[in-house]
Amino acid sequence: MRSNTLFTTHTPVPAGNDAFAFELVDKFFWQYWGQLGLDRDRFIEFARQELPWGPQYSMTVLALKLSGYANGVSQLHGEVSREMWKFLWPDTPATEIPIASITNGIHTQTWLAPQLRALYSRYLPEGWLQHVEDPATWQAVDDIPDEELWAAHQVCKDDLIQFVRRRAKRQLLRHGEGPQRVHAAGDLLNPRALTIGFARRFATYKRATLLFHDLERLRRLLNDPDRPVQVIFSGKAHPADDAGKALIQQVFEFSQEPDFAGKIVFVENYDMNIARHLIAGVDVWLNTPRRPREASGTSGEKAALNGIPNFSILDGWWAEGFDGTNGWAIGEEREYKDSETQDEADAYSLYSTLEEMIIPLYFERGGDGSVPHGWVEIMKNTIRTCAPQFSMRRMVIDYTEQFYLPAATTGQRYHQDHFQVAKSIADWKAGLRQQWANVHIERIPLTVDQVKVGESVPVQARVWLHGIPQDQIVVEIVTSPLAADGELTAPHLQPMHLNGSMGGSTGDGLLYAGEFRPQHSGSLAVAVRVRPHHPDQLHPIEPNLVKWA
Repeated sequence: MRSNTLFTTHTPVPAGNDAFAFELVDKFFWQYWGQLGLDRDRFIEFARQELPWGPQYSMTVLALKLSGYANGVSQLHGEVSREMWKFLWPDTPATEIPIASITNGIHTQTWLAPQLRALYSRYLPEGWLQHVEDPATWQAVDDIPDEELWAAHQVCKDDLIQFVRRRAKRQLLRHGEGPQRVHAAGDLLNPRALTIGFARRFATYKRATLLFHDLERLRRLLNDPDRPVQVIFSGKAHPADDAGKALIQQVFEFSQEPDFAGKIVFVENYDMNIARHLIAGVDVWLNTPRRPREASGTSGEKAALNGIPNFSILDGWWAEGFDGTNGWAIGEEREYKDSETQDEADAYSLYSTLEEMIIPLYFERGGDGSVPHGWVEIMKNTIRTCAPQFSMRRMVIDYTEQFYLPAATTGQRYHQDHFQVAKSIADWKAGLRQQWANVHIERIPLTVDQVKVGESVPVQARVWLHGIPQDQIVVEIVTSPLAADGELTAPHLQPMHLNGSMGGSTGDGLLYAGEFRPQHSGSLAVAVRVRPHHPDQLHPIEPNLVKWA
């Protein structure tokens, strides 16, 4: 039932939200809508979405309407989802749309390298693996000597290099290369070099080739003999994603150019085994999605668990994980007029951050010339801040407390007495929809134009319900700054109370009063709205009916 169903929204790109032509719905479901007591038009309209290429039957619309609870998989993804699907809740501020967010986390024991697990077990509190979601568990990371953390990382890095060399030999043999190139693969990658990792699903919005935006600048970065840099790529595209496959081909072709050979490596047939080596053995984890299209991303969380700093667009989980001390950001938290401008700005940020911050810090060694203490500090900050916040234990606790238990409670209540509550809610909604067009609200003009911060401002409104019982509605003052498009950016709600009747035996013509107190200076939009209320409704704006004044 809807009362105990949770829907998690997908990546905000068309490929992440299936939609089908009505002809396909007719072909496969022509016998189905009758079983539901519906005709074709009502069945189609229930999941209809207007898309640039025409209306289609949207599985996301269907899921949102059939689910009492919904969430995105990061804070930013929740914001994007509320904006993306707000057409389903007309006349409702985006911040009130019932799509919450729980950021994805990763399973610590699956993705933690053995070398790091042994190190953590020596310095973290006893039983730490049972409390990975607790930030206090990770405070002892600061007690790990820099030399020990760096040595553990170097073991992981050496393992990665040997692993890539073995894979490269098999890869070259499969491609039919001669013995000279196969033998040369045994010296592939430089253990001294700053090693950047990029591995994930190759989709166009993830921009795997952003690093190649300025080839001359990249050549200078990778061919500095004093501060060598190398990049390891891996990943797969969806079988039907030709554009994603083309990106893989481009990366591979770049890796074969003389200036990049041996400094850019593509590891074929990406899988969990390759991922485990990469997220523990590289020095930096690179992620370049086109903001804000990355729903969450978890590969960077896996790298952070192993002390690998992220170097990423402020999208998905990194938008809330980055704190200025635990890695580096690419670009800004903003939107651009077009994708070309965004690519140019992000590429500039990527190169300049590498040149001015990341590379110098990595090669700045201590007095003995072996341990980069400034870099290790970043590694420790990465572990301490990201390991608890982006653990699966934290994620499951959040889902349980915010969704699973509330959904179980409402589901049980709706199921009782042969679905009596569900039937009552359905009848209530049906009656409201028949009568709601007659509801009218009129705000009495304010008597003041300017007020001081914190000063009480009285508000009155007249409401005509035309037969709807007064206890089935809520009247609220809504105050908010206004965005350029007229959207209420941060609505604050203040309930109003019944302050008398204007006559009428059915309760029509009611006078409501309330007050608000501005908390900030500047212009403020003030409105009054009336919305339905039922003690068993799942969220305040259900059933998606509202009148504004």
